[in-house]
Amino acid sequence: MGTVVSALDTPAPYVNMDSPIAQFVRDTIQNNKVVIFSKTYCPYCSMAKEQFRKLRVTPFVVELDLRPDGGEIQAVLGEMTGARTVPRCFINGKFIGGGTDVKRLYEQGILQKYFQ
Repeated sequence: MGTVVSALDTPAPYVNMDSPIAQFVRDTIQNNKVVIFSKTYCPYCSMAKEQFRKLRVTPFVVELDLRPDGGEIQAVLGEMTGARTVPRCFINGKFIGGGTDVKRLYEQGILQKYFQ
């Protein structure tokens, strides 16, 4: 019998965290109060954006599907946050989660406290 190899057994591709793309991600997160790395067609990204809209907060949004380096940015975010899924949301330089996380923070009244 042969050995079954799953996708989980394959190592993730190497991500250069010293690249200009990684620096762009770090600078964007550091230089903006609220950052959402998003894709225009993603319903979870829309969900995250909606919570900030309700608070009249305009996040800095990076739409990965509109950028030629979107895949590289997504790989860097995966390395930084432990997942490549979008959205990847940051407040004050801190990763706060994805769409359902941001919605939960809003519903619990926690998201609002960042902007008082």
